[in-house]
Amino acid sequence: MAEQVETLRRTPLSRDRVLRAAVALADEAGIESLSMRNLAKDLGVVPMALYKHVANKDELLDSMIDVVVAEIDPPMPDADWKQAVRGRILSARQALLRHPWAPLAIDTRNMATPAILAYLDSMVGAFRSGGFSVDLTHHVMHAMGSRILGFSQELFDDSRRAGRSGATEPAPSAALPPEVALRFPHLAEIATAASHDDESVVGQGCDDQFEFEFALDLLLDGIERLQRQGWTSAHPPR
Repeated sequence: MAEQVETLRRTPLSRDRVLRAAVALADEAGIESLSMRNLAKDLGVVPMALYKHVANKDELLDSMIDVVVAEIDPPMPDADWKQAVRGRILSARQALLRHPWAPLAIDTRNMATPAILAYLDSMVGAFRSGGFSVDLTHHVMHAMGSRILGFSQELFDDSRRAGRSGATEPAPSAALPPEVALRFPHLAEIATAASHDDESVVGQGCDDQFEFEFALDLLLDGIERLQRQGWTSAHPPR
C-alpha cells in the first residue's frame, strides 16, 4: 500500500487527478474537510501547485459536482419518456448516495454547473420527445424540483444527520414520547407505521429508497395523466 501511495504521488499532477482526489477526500471525511491545504497534502504537493489546475475552491467544488454528475447513466435508447426519466433519476440518486456531500454542494452553488445544465437539458428533452408541451414541461420541472437530480428535501430531514455535514448523530426514536404523542396523535400514528431503515434521513424506521421511489412514481403517474389530458396552465382542469 505504501508503495502504491508513493507511486501515485510521483504521478504528474493533472486537473483530473486533482478532482478525483478532491472527490475522494470529500467522500471519506465530508465536505467540511475539503481545503486546498488538505487536498495538497493528500496529493503530496504544495498548495500552490493546485492553482495551476483549478482557479480557486469555488471552481474546485463546481468541477467536483460535474465529476459526480458524469456518473449518471446516459439516456436509455428506445425507452418511452417515463421509463427514461425514471431510470436517469434513480441513477442520479445512486450517484449521490455514493457521494453524500454532493446534494449539499449542489444546493449551495449560486449557479448550476455545466454538467448539471446538460443533465437538466436532457431531462427536458426527454419530456418534450415524449409529447409534452413546453408549458407542461416547464411546470413539471418545477414540480420535480431537486428530485430530478436524485435527492429531495424531506419533510422530516435533520441537516445534522450523516450525508449533510459528514457527522453522524443518533436518529430520534420512531416512537414519540408519550406526552408528545398525546398532543399530536396523528404524527404519533404515522411515526410507528414506517418500514425498516434505521439510517433513513426521514426518520428511524423509514426506508429512504422506498420513500424516494414512492414519491417519484406518484409524480410521474400524475404527470402522465396531465399530459394525456392535454393540460395547459392557461386552462387547467378544476
